[in-house]
Formats: sequence, C-alpha cells, structure tokens
Amino acid sequence: MTNMRIERDCLGEMEIPNDRYYGIQTIRNMKVSGAAGFPVVAYPDMHKALCQIKKACAKANAGIGAMKPEIAQAIAAACGKVIAGGYEKEFPLDMWQGGGYTCVNMNVNEVIGNLANEMLTGHKGQDMVHPNTHVNMAQSTNDTIPSATHLAIAPRLDKIVCEAEKLADAFEAKAKAFEHIVKVGRTCWQDALPVTLGQEFSGFASAIRRQARALKALRPGCFELIMGGNAVGTGLGAQPGYMEAFYKAISAELGESVRPNPNLFDGFQNSDFILTVSGAVKTIAATLSKICKDLRLMSSGPRAGWMEINLPACAPGSSIMPGKINPTVPEMVIQIGHQVCGNDVAITMAIDEGELDLNVWDATFYKCLFENLQLVGEEIVILRRDCVEGITANESRCKEEAESSIALSTVVAATFGYPQGVEVAHYCEKHRCNVKDAVVAMGLMTQEQAEILVDPSLMANPEKMAPIVARFKKELGILI
Repeated sequence: MTNMRIERDCLGEMEIPNDRYYGIQTIRNMKVSGAAGFPVVAYPDMHKALCQIKKACAKANAGIGAMKPEIAQAIAAACGKVIAGGYEKEFPLDMWQGGGYTCVNMNVNEVIGNLANEMLTGHKGQDMVHPNTHVNMAQSTNDTIPSATHLAIAPRLDKIVCEAEKLADAFEAKAKAFEHIVKVGRTCWQDALPVTLGQEFSGFASAIRRQARALKALRPGCFELIMGGNAVGTGLGAQPGYMEAFYKAISAELGESVRPNPNLFDGFQNSDFILTVSGAVKTIAATLSKICKDLRLMSSGPRAGWMEINLPACAPGSSIMPGKINPTVPEMVIQIGHQVCGNDVAITMAIDEGELDLNVWDATFYKCLFENLQLVGEEIVILRRDCVEGITANESRCKEEAESSIALSTVVAATFGYPQGVEVAHYCEKHRCNVKDAVVAMGLMTQEQAEILVDPSLMANPEKMAPIVARFKKELGILI
C-alpha cells in the first residue's frame, strides 16, 4: 500500500496521506483556516448529528431505490463507527470557517465515504463510494448543518435541565434547613423588613426551577428540521418519497418524533430558533450570576462584612494574606455569565445579518451557542456540588442584624401611622437604640407589647403578623 492516494474535486487533484480518512476538500480548508486554534469537533455534537442524518439519508435513499443497498449499508456502518468514537483526529477543521460550514459537511462526507469505500473495496478512495454523489445524496450543506445543529442542541438542553433541577433541589434543602433563621432583608443595599434565610433560598430554588421549565419547553423545536429542502428549500436533488423516508428513518435512529419545518423556505431563511435557545440559556446564566452575587454578599467578611452565611472553602484566597478565603465558585459563575451574554450578542448579530434564502453564519451560531451550553451545563454542577450543598448559616449574626434594623419601625407605621413610624426611626438614630427599646421609651407600647409586635420572626410571617397587628389596633382603639 502506498503512503499517498490521489483525490479529485472541482478545483483539481491532490495527493492525500493514505493514513487519513479525510480528503481533498478538508485539506484545502485546513490551509486557509486556523484562526482560533480550536477545532469544531471540540464540541462533537454537530459531527454526531451529521452522522445520524447521513445514516438516515442513506437508508432513505436505498429505501426509495435511489442508492444501491450495499453502498447505503456501508455508509450507515461508517456513520455508526464515527458515532461510536475514535475518529476525532479526522475532523481537524478550525471552529471559524466561511461558506456556511460547507467544509464541515464535506469533512464528514469524506470521512464517511473513505470508511465506506474501505469496507467495500479494502482501500480508501472515491471509486465506489463518493463523498458528494453518495454520502451527500439528496442533501446540501444548507439543510444538513442547520438540521444537525438543531439535533445537537437537544442533549445539551437535557443535561442543563437535569442539573438545574438538582440545583433547585439543593436550594430547597437549604431553604428548609434555614426556615427558622431570621435576618434583615435588603433592598437597594439598605436595611429592609426582616425575612428568613429560608425564604431567600426558596426564591433561589424557584427561579432556577422556572428557568429549567423554560429550557425544557424548547426541546420539541430541536426536532423540527429542514432536511429535504436541499439548497434553498425547493428540494432539488431528492427523488420522490425521499422526505417521508428520511423522517421515518431519522425518527427511528433517534427514538424521537422528528418532523420537517412546516415552511422550508422560512427554515432556510431564518435561524431564530438558535436565538431563542441562546436567550433562554442566557437567562439561566444571568439568573445564576445574580444568585451568586447574592451569595458573595451574604458571605462577605468574615469580620467586616455581612457574614450571614458561610461558603465552603475551596482554596486559599490570597498569596499574601494568611487565612483569606475567596468565594471562588460564585465568582466563576459570574464570569461565565459575562461570557454567555457576550456570545448571545454575537448570535443576535448573526441572526440579523442573515440575508435572502439562507443564513450562512453557522460558525457564529455553533461556536457561541455550544460554548454557552457547555459552560452553563458544567457550572451548574460545580455550583451545586462545591458551593450550595456545603453552605451553612451564621444564625447569631443574622439574629443580631434583624433585631437592630431600624426598618422594624415599619410595624409602628402599620399600627400608628407613617408619621409615628418616622419619629421612631429618628429616635433610634438619635439615641443609637433599637426599635423595640424606642417604642417603649417613647411610651407607644409596653415592654410586653413590644416583645410581641417588634419581633423580626413575626414580621417575616405575614400570615401571623397581620391578625396580631389588627388585634392590637382594635384593643387600643386605633383607627387610622
């Protein structure tokens, strides 16, 4: 066997190293790319989906009599080999490519074609299985790449939804554990009415669970494809019966109900589903970032900050200050939020710049969206495992802050009227005392009444607070 083989395309012929399954078009594109130094296959989802599509196409074409059964069987077997793994080095193309990822489609066609040809003839080459004629039969880059991107999104969404539910469970477990711990609420970074630490954590859990539902609702769109539309939506190149046979084959391959876009021209012109998914991923990333900023504030200190909670210590936090521990996991999540938002902007620009009968900015879609899916899918695991599950509360610190808050004067306003509440707040500031002492000193309440009404725990429970205030006002004959 020689070390080189000859392959031909519309630009001429080229010697190809015979140990490589990729071919002439892949090598041509390797010579004019590499800006990122980051291969498309670093996120292998598209290549797997392309192989699933091409396997279904081969079966469909054989089923309608458009392809010899032995060639279709070899192509399907070759696709199975690539899906099983071990051929990653055969996909060397850089993430950033022009031409609507034609090079990616052809790279996959060449690898599958050479594998299939090898099975049938004992050698690589194009003499029995051709990458364009056979592997790409009834297809175009224009329908395979967008369709593969759709299919590739589904498993990533599934992972994020699953891990988000686990994170919500972790927050709910903390909400239960902290339900009795009262602390000062904060709005605009200023003292506000009391809440329980459990109430705050229940809000975190609810937000994450809501985002998981929103992501899950997008899943059906992953299985709406434009296969059968070929280059511009007209389906030129496919024989009668192809579409029906393809969607039956791909549904069986994936175990999902896969269907065509109801208007293929719309599907070719508009890639807004990518933007919809990106927006939902950005939303959960921004929500996680917001929660992590809260955790970072609540754990600030330990001596000069709020120190309401303790985050697990993951690593020393300073190369010079002994004992300093940083909120490393929340800060990682916040930085990922920055990147996800930036990627979403790039995707938005790519959607906007699609023109006429095809949006060709697949590289932007794929790189930015799958980076976001990867980052969010992994950060949720780390946040739950290495941060949330290990959070503990500083109950005494929370109690001290809640009892000293001047915002407790709100109960005076609710009972006696707003002006009286303001007077109590001013009295507290002037005499450096808490609200409970102030209302007694000012003669508004007895010590016993103050113990009942000016109670942060009671104020954090509106169901109990309202009837007690109403009873107190009735007893004193207060009608505002």
